[in-house]
Amino acid sequence: MKMHGLGNDFVVIDLRAGGQPPATGLIMRIADRNRGIGFDQLATIEMDAQADLRLRFWNPDGSVSAACGNATRCIARYVMDETGRDRLSLRTDHGTLQAEDAGAGLTRVNMGHPVLDWRQIPLARDVDIDHLPIPGDPVATGMGNPHMTFFVEDAAAVDLEGFGARHEHHPLYPERSNVEIVQVLSADEILLRIWERGTGPTLASGSCSCAAAVAAARRGLTDRRVKVNVPGGVLHIDWREDGVWMEGATSHVFSGVLTPEWLSE
Repeated sequence: MKMHGLGNDFVVIDLRAGGQPPATGLIMRIADRNRGIGFDQLATIEMDAQADLRLRFWNPDGSVSAACGNATRCIARYVMDETGRDRLSLRTDHGTLQAEDAGAGLTRVNMGHPVLDWRQIPLARDVDIDHLPIPGDPVATGMGNPHMTFFVEDAAAVDLEGFGARHEHHPLYPERSNVEIVQVLSADEILLRIWERGTGPTLASGSCSCAAAVAAARRGLTDRRVKVNVPGGVLHIDWREDGVWMEGATSHVFSGVLTPEWLSE
């Protein structure tokens, strides 16, 4: 299936009836937007003994991602519509996440607690995660994947291609980093531009939106509930006592089958 959350797009493979996740080479071929399908992340759905479903995620370069918030919302919406349920538990490498119907066609997911220990983000050494020793004074956060959040006066003025690629591979981040450029608009609203690890610029990202909102609250720049404006639309992030909740729209674009001819190329 092809799905997207605010333009953050996914290929989702349903393995609930059995089968194995695709190999790295096939993931990279599916990711090719000219010769395959194209995606920001690929996800699989599996049955699970510990939760309603088991989700796994990969980046276009074939690397594994422990979390993908928008894909989680998209899959939750699909399964809730399929089953008539309004709540689901979804086990990921980041933990078991709770999803619920937020009404008006919107879907809400608890992305869990942010990771605020430098070892678990992970960083290469013990530093002040609220003020990293990197020009621009960014904040480090883990949301199942590592994040580096910069606060600027004008997000549109940043050369995201060069800036994002350079900071994704910063030596302080041994597993590379997602990079967020944040412009604070008010105590309850921010503007966000996104560079995703292993992907590049994206129209939206759930984990990046959560990390940006958490970083802004930790800096005292916003409240713990904020409207996040991303290039693809709007997400609402609420950092509560039980975790970081993310709410927004989803879309199931199409369902299809990879042909034997393409698979054998």
